[in-house]
Amino acid sequence: MLVLGDSLSAEYGIARGSGWVALLEQRLQHEKLDIVVVNASISGETSSGGKTRLKALLQKHQPHILIIELGANDALRGLALKASEENFRDMISMANADKSKVLLLGMQIPPNYGRDYTARFASMYGQIAKDTQTALVPFFLAGVAEKQELFQADRLHPLASAHPVILDNVWPQLQILIKKLK
Repeated sequence: MLVLGDSLSAEYGIARGSGWVALLEQRLQHEKLDIVVVNASISGETSSGGKTRLKALLQKHQPHILIIELGANDALRGLALKASEENFRDMISMANADKSKVLLLGMQIPPNYGRDYTARFASMYGQIAKDTQTALVPFFLAGVAEKQELFQADRLHPLASAHPVILDNVWPQLQILIKKLK
């Protein structure tokens, strides 16, 4: 399993081993699932950066499942949604060609760039998942985003105490993909 994400998956500002990806590894062990998890997440990563790195990562790790957790930095930089969408579609296409099942983790953003951009950004993930028949977690930070007490001082990165909730958001869709591997 390969996780391609940004700081939200790279344990930015929290102790190593306390992020949702590390918790996922623990859950897989607890469930007696012999699945290796490679966390290829980098703080600051964009969909463009993920797309650029993905081919080599797929070749090196040959994952059965690819989890894509990207897009927040695209939005924070005000990048064109069309470019982000194309990057996601290209990553899904690359993974599918490599026989990897994809789980896309949807994001939402604050309305800094206006209601239209915010709404279009949030709906982008669902449309991509529908068009490409890709598994989707509609909002990666559901149950966390609306609780400021679960965030670090920067109000962008969740505290370690929020990561079990994040994993619980990912787990149901991920379980479905894991069952399809058997």
